[in-house]
Amino acid sequence: MVSYRTIVHPIDSTTTRTGLRGRAALDTSRYETGFAVNDEELARINITPNSFHGEWYDTLYAPPQLA
Repeated sequence: MVSYRTIVHPIDSTTTRTGLRGRAALDTSRYETGFAVNDEELARINITPNSFHGEWYDTLYAPPQLA
């Protein structure tokens, strides 16, 4: 990685097919570490590898009740 901007800028400049604009900013806050997500919690997340560099990016989908 060359800089945080290398990561944040492509996300910040994303627009969906329907015109929804993505927003991103660097969060420099400190967060607690050391806790894990169990298999049941992970199964509830509707997430798939993105078609563009799926090894780096994931696509999150709204739960069916919100879609």
